[in-house]
Amino acid sequence: MPRPALLRRARARILTIFSGDPDGVPAWVSALETGDDEGFFGPGSAVWAVHNGTPTIVAGIRALLMQTLHPGAMAGVHDHSRYQQDPLGRLAGTVRWVLTTTFADRAQAEAGCAWVSRLHERVRGEYAGPDGTPRDYRADDADLIGWVHCVFADAFIGSHETWGGPVPGGSDQYVREWAVAGELMGMADPPRSRAELDAAIASYIPVLRRDERVDDAVRWLRSPQLGRAVGPAYRILFAGAVASLPDRYRRMLGLRRPWWPAITATRLMLAGMRVVLGTESSSMRFTQLRLERLAGQNA
Repeated sequence: MPRPALLRRARARILTIFSGDPDGVPAWVSALETGDDEGFFGPGSAVWAVHNGTPTIVAGIRALLMQTLHPGAMAGVHDHSRYQQDPLGRLAGTVRWVLTTTFADRAQAEAGCAWVSRLHERVRGEYAGPDGTPRDYRADDADLIGWVHCVFADAFIGSHETWGGPVPGGSDQYVREWAVAGELMGMADPPRSRAELDAAIASYIPVLRRDERVDDAVRWLRSPQLGRAVGPAYRILFAGAVASLPDRYRRMLGLRRPWWPAITATRLMLAGMRVVLGTESSSMRFTQLRLERLAGQNA
């Protein structure tokens, strides 16, 4: 089991980067208390069950690994992202979008997705196609929006299937509910079952490839500069993410399943995080305050 002191230092380090205060909460999290409805999902939903769990931490790593395989997505990250200089800062933006879409009222969720879409409007450029011919890309292309939605959905539900508890309605219900996020981001017809999600990801295989940029990104993801408090825990979580990937995509990334029991070690790490950090996230706490207020108004 991870040492509590190490996990407390990691928690303080992450909160400091996200909010500027090791004991503080980002303004967008406290804003979850405001709003006039329960949001797109709500209590008892599959999305709440999955996104309120610690396996989402591993899911973020798994999603980033998968994203690198699409040359358009990789070009956008390479050309426009500061992930190597500010890894947790970039992660904070992704976390903000996921949790706002998940827990906020509908107006805030829609505004959060619109904010990300505006950022994507500036992400454009060229990458070399399989034959070396330059190809244009835009982060708001339907093809890239679909890829990002699918790999995030797969990472969330795949990590929860590996390390989480029961999901109301099962994996199909999660994919069906989270399709709302795809639509909010501009995806025309997101998958609505686990089988449809697997098929959608497989449909990209002719486009996916491993190249120098992918290898560079994977090397960085294996050992980002997160500091002594976070680094040891991260290495276990990275190994768990790699071990949880389907064989086909792990081979495409040039990765091998760890020889040691990474799935079990990750389970122990996540259990330790739940003990030290608590079972209720600050996002859920502020969301519950909103729901209690709304319930009192309707009583």
